Amino acid sequence: MAGKFITLEGIDGAGKSTHLARLGDFLRRRGLAVTTTREPGGTALGEKLRELLLERDARLHPETETLLMFAARREHLAKVILPALASGAWVLCDRFTDATFAYQGGGSGIEWARIEALERWVQGDRQPDLTVYFDVPTDVGRSRSSRIKAPDRYEREETEFFERVRAAYLRRAADAPERFRVVDGCATVAEIAARLERIVDSFLK
Repeated sequence: MAGKFITLEGIDGAGKSTHLARLGDFLRRRGLAVTTTREPGGTALGEKLRELLLERDARLHPETETLLMFAARREHLAKVILPALASGAWVLCDRFTDATFAYQGGGSGIEWARIEALERWVQGDRQPDLTVYFDVPTDVGRSRSSRIKAPDRYEREETEFFERVRAAYLRRAADAPERFRVVDGCATVAEIAARLERIVDSFLK
């Protein structure tokens, strides 16, 4: 039996990375094999591209960013995601294509039709089985990020950029309600963990 593909999405500081490991442990306690990964990244090539994309002094054209994201994604799918799913593992991924629509589409203004064309080419009809979007106001996300680490190139963007990113995420969630579950990222860690467990328990059934 093929595994399931679950993605966690949200602006920087929304809390998704915190809950990725917790969700993996929850699924393992249910007796499931779990692979955790991230984007950009997940492969040797993807991690090198991640360094380039997040380099704080890099000045990449938004179209270049988008193409690099999908180049890394094609490798990620071929080398990690699809083999893990075929083996029966559940794949938990910190961001996937919804992030490209949000950051390069919403934030940087790349036409959605162009992203959709790349999505069809790189993924075919492969979409996550479930996407959990951690929603927080942009000022909350930015405040949390600044306390954790030095800002990367995206985190140095203006507040208006992240407002557009958040709006794009909410648009994606509204367009695919059967796939998305929106979680209040301002709740406590315990409350969010309980909410995620209920979501996944329902999904398992």
